[in-house]
Amino acid sequence: MEILSAIQSNPASAAAAAATAEAESSAASIASDFDTFLQLLTAQMRNQDPLDPTDSTEFTAQLATFSGVEQQVRTNDLLREMQASFTAMNMGQLSGWIGMEARAEMSVNFTGAPTTLQITPHTLADRMELIVRNQNGDVVASTPAVLSDDPFTWNGLGNDGQPLPNGTYTLSAQSWRDEEILEDRAAFVFGVISEAQTLGGEVWVSMENGISVPAEAVQGLRRAP
Repeated sequence: MEILSAIQSNPASAAAAAATAEAESSAASIASDFDTFLQLLTAQMRNQDPLDPTDSTEFTAQLATFSGVEQQVRTNDLLREMQASFTAMNMGQLSGWIGMEARAEMSVNFTGAPTTLQITPHTLADRMELIVRNQNGDVVASTPAVLSDDPFTWNGLGNDGQPLPNGTYTLSAQSWRDEEILEDRAAFVFGVISEAQTLGGEVWVSMENGISVPAEAVQGLRRAP
């Protein structure tokens, strides 16, 4: 359960591990094919029959293939260098984000402290509810919300008025018109950025509450209160 909880609260680690493994496997496969082709071509040239040598046209075709493989390897290396350069540039730009309060669709790592949210109601809605789900996807709280897109504070209380247990929760807003649900959309959560890091070639930001999201998922920034 502890391992599962860690992955759910910080999916960046799982994404980074998968991306890194895929890149290493691809690079190893290309390098292996490159070396194998070179060995086979050299062996063929050394062991051909002097009285009946291989047709020069065939050698030309093999050399063209060899050149294509070599070019592919060099192109992949160049792309990796460019990706590293772009990532470094993004990291430099994100250095100013540290300590700022970010707004993004992300989970809440509830530890008893209030959390600032923002939800956008449907244009046709006449009422709205805040839905709180635990890590298993079960609804543990359903609270009436003001029909507005102004930020507000979620105090972490359940339907019984008691604080929910510490843990990771997903919040969404249900827009209603009469007895019909118009939509159920994720709530925007505010969190103070404590770190920016590169994981699997992608820039992620970590909040002080332990939640991590891709930098591109951040929809807004403001000075932390």
